Amino acid sequence: MSKFYVTTPIYYVNDVPHIGHAYTTVAADLLARYHRLMGDDVFFLTGTDEHGQNIERIAADKGVSPQEYVDGIVAQFKKLWQVLNISNDYFVRTTDERHIIAVQKFARALLASGDVYRGKYSGWYCPRCEAFYQPEELFLEHL
Repeated sequence: MSKFYVTTPIYYVNDVPHIGHAYTTVAADLLARYHRLMGDDVFFLTGTDEHGQNIERIAADKGVSPQEYVDGIVAQFKKLWQVLNISNDYFVRTTDERHIIAVQKFARALLASGDVYRGKYSGWYCPRCEAFYQPEELFLEHL
């Protein structure tokens, strides 16, 4: 028996699920179901990324805590997965204690390896995109 692992993106919950979320998850579900039919040992993961400045901003605009906001959005993702009969084995939330502990362990190992170090990054930052851009990229963004 072969092992097969499939994951969707870990969806950013700045708003309710849309057709792109559904399409990607149905495609992953199709792969998972196919491999199960072929007798493979399948693990199918999906979930949500519940951190970031946009989440904090949107929650503040709605007058709720970031956790309250993401809890409401995550409930809509889970309801849609039920409606679509998605066969995932695990739904990860980046606010889950299990995930937090795993990330902390990973971060400690990275720091101990010396591959990660303190430094400064400068450039043009877009809070909405939560990304830095190089000057040559800025022109292209506005075409």
